[in-house]
Amino acid sequence: MDTLQITISLPRSVLAATGVREGDLDRLVRELIAVELYRQGRISLGKATEVAGVSTKWEMIFALARHGVWIDYTADDASHDITTLKGLLQGESG
Repeated sequence: MDTLQITISLPRSVLAATGVREGDLDRLVRELIAVELYRQGRISLGKATEVAGVSTKWEMIFALARHGVWIDYTADDASHDITTLKGLLQGESG
């Protein structure tokens, strides 16, 4: 992944206010950016997963849930997932 490095200045009191250790602040900021951009509809779930730096979409879904953000999962998405699962299951039995 090609990355962009940015520097921001925050008051040290943010650590106490958030209860986050300094070493975990990068992860928190990345997660918050990913959650907000996803909430605004500016990035997909896959891109949010990448921005947050988590391993799987499920981890991102749990992060979204922690922040009260619903995933954008339509009936068409569900239909596509069911078709994919059926194909995978038929491949296992065939």
